[in-house]
Amino acid sequence: MILTPSDTHRYCVIMCGGIGSRFWPYSRTDKPKQFLDFFGTGRSLLQMCYDRILPVVRPENILVVTNRRYVDMVREQLPEIAEERILLEPDRRNTAPCIAWAAYHIAALDPEASMIVTPSDHLITRDNVFEQCVRRGFDFVERHDALLTLGINPTRPETGYGYIQIGKEVEPGLMKVKTFTEKPDKELAQVFIDTGEFFWNAGIFLWSVKSIRQAIRRYAPDLASVFDAGIDDFGTPRERAFIDANFGGCPSISIDFAVMEKADNVYVECVNFGWSDLGTWGSLYENSRKDSNDNAYGHANVIAYNSTGNIFLAPEGKLVVVNGMHDCIVADAGDVLLICPKSDEQHIKVMLTDVQLRNEDRYL
Repeated sequence: MILTPSDTHRYCVIMCGGIGSRFWPYSRTDKPKQFLDFFGTGRSLLQMCYDRILPVVRPENILVVTNRRYVDMVREQLPEIAEERILLEPDRRNTAPCIAWAAYHIAALDPEASMIVTPSDHLITRDNVFEQCVRRGFDFVERHDALLTLGINPTRPETGYGYIQIGKEVEPGLMKVKTFTEKPDKELAQVFIDTGEFFWNAGIFLWSVKSIRQAIRRYAPDLASVFDAGIDDFGTPRERAFIDANFGGCPSISIDFAVMEKADNVYVECVNFGWSDLGTWGSLYENSRKDSNDNAYGHANVIAYNSTGNIFLAPEGKLVVVNGMHDCIVADAGDVLLICPKSDEQHIKVMLTDVQLRNEDRYL
């Protein structure tokens, strides 16, 4: 790790509060996907995220924002993170309040700070390229009043991602953003790809604390008013009490809708570091090693006959034996067994709703 004096003002905020419902039954309310080791590496997605940012940001400048119910898991998986650097949300209010709190908190510690905001549950396979891209992004936002997002070159007409239309190149690999489009249908997504002007929105952002707070105050004043009311509390022992009392009053809105789609100083860095948001079983299948029959086992113990294109997950010590199964998800989480065609995985949220309607919350 080679860090320079300028890195003292660089911070990372890891967002770690989601529940990953599309990965049910493995991702559960009591242990969401960011705390799971999907690939048998011995490191969860959260831990891999932490490892990835260490070459760029000093350990003492890494913060985790999570729901208070997950604090023990964060402490267990990242014992390096000091207590004061774990920000505990009392309610789930989407990404804009999460980012606003982190920005106000960091600004109280270091008004000259710049920050990267990253989800805890993404997969990135080329860490060295990621490091180079993040360094370039930090350099850009430290020289400009800019809100920077990372854009991924699309490989298919994916309907589950947001898209960014690029404009004029301002520096090599850095473009002005023309438009954002959230989750288009397949036909429109294909049009986007054909134009060559659109990139996937990775949901990873860089900016200075000054720029993002100015943008929140301008474009999301109802959100800014919550935090401005307690501005003297940030960075003091009173901060957590203020958050506990006022965070629930924040609008539940994403940073994209609250700020990025409205601001006129938004830029995109076009990157290629092997990214997936691991938002679905299909994306996990695509990023898993497969056998000669295109079956992905994760770390499950499986004997498969006449079966192709499946993904299997099962508890350690359980043997899964299948015959004549094709293109399915087989997820055995101990108390829940899910068998579903990969093509129907969008119905998993409907399944979850049905489980809830049956008052079977213990399975959620």
